[in-house]
Amino acid sequence: MSARSATPPPLNRHLRRLLPYPPGKPIEEVKREFGLSEVCKLASNENPLGPSPRALKAMAAIAGEMNLYPDGSAYYLKQALAERLGVSPAELILGNGSDEIIVFLALAYLNRRRDLVTSDYAFVRYRMAAELAGAPCRLAPMRDMRHDLRALARHITPQTAMVCLDLPGNPTGTSVSRRELERFLRAIPPSVIVVLDQAYFEYAAADPDYPDGLALRGRFPNLVVTRTFSKAYGLAGLRIGYAVARPEIVTDLERIRPPFNTTRVSQAAAIAALDDHAHLRRSTAANAQGLAQLRQGFDRLGLKQWPSLANFILVDVGRDGREVFQALLRAGIVTRPMAGIGLPTGLRISVGTPRQNRACLAALGRILREGAQAAS
Repeated sequence: MSARSATPPPLNRHLRRLLPYPPGKPIEEVKREFGLSEVCKLASNENPLGPSPRALKAMAAIAGEMNLYPDGSAYYLKQALAERLGVSPAELILGNGSDEIIVFLALAYLNRRRDLVTSDYAFVRYRMAAELAGAPCRLAPMRDMRHDLRALARHITPQTAMVCLDLPGNPTGTSVSRRELERFLRAIPPSVIVVLDQAYFEYAAADPDYPDGLALRGRFPNLVVTRTFSKAYGLAGLRIGYAVARPEIVTDLERIRPPFNTTRVSQAAAIAALDDHAHLRRSTAANAQGLAQLRQGFDRLGLKQWPSLANFILVDVGRDGREVFQALLRAGIVTRPMAGIGLPTGLRISVGTPRQNRACLAALGRILREGAQAAS
């Protein structure tokens, strides 16, 4: 058979409905498409302050070692995390971003007879992980963009192997109280793994009622807590996250984890970032100020928004969100339209620098006024 006429074997049936995850538009692509010299990216929930200076120094120090494979066990990073979090290294697994660990969990515990339960507006990667494992995904409705924990519990059946809960939620930014979460965990069968995705933990922890998943693990051994260095630590481009779980679960996941899924650079940067408490404080303080700036701006524009404990806000622009998204793109502002998850008038807007936030609010106000004038 000639190479020209060769065709690949058919894609596995359970993958045929799986679509690639669409990331936020890259800055360079927007510049090329619209002929812009400056673009403000508020689409991917990145830290506008950038990485810790200590992390940058650590990366530079090992730049000449890129010919060497990384430590597949990430020994020193696990030691640093274990000391910081008060856990054993045997309770830690590292991922190429925390969402890779979600995939490990799905591949380890889900199949066509064992399903996943999550909320309809939870992080879309949960249902994608279930599809990758060939497993059903049962969606419980949220209530005013908050996880309805009673509805989630009602969706659990004898076939349920895993529940995924993002606190704060992405794209909602909302959370539940410590008491609500504890009540929910007591209602879940111990054979069901509960994945508590705390990617935005460092931002949310300032709220006194925000639940710390690690503090609950002693009473709920079926709890797996995932966190990341991509958000408050400013290392999104290095792709490194982690999960804390009982050792038996970690052992299962290590069977699936590729041997070199985190790099020498990402491990060194993460260790350094953990020690830079001042940069983390600056990042969380700047985020709190940026959230307030955006909230006040959306209020002045008369737009509905949801309370956020993360570094973004979900806002209802009152008209086709994709049209507003495109108009903002032309103005050099990249946001995230929410039509793809069933919120046709929603935009998720990340917190930027004060200057970026002002530019976004000014452009959004102008676009909405022009739209109102055109409709009248």
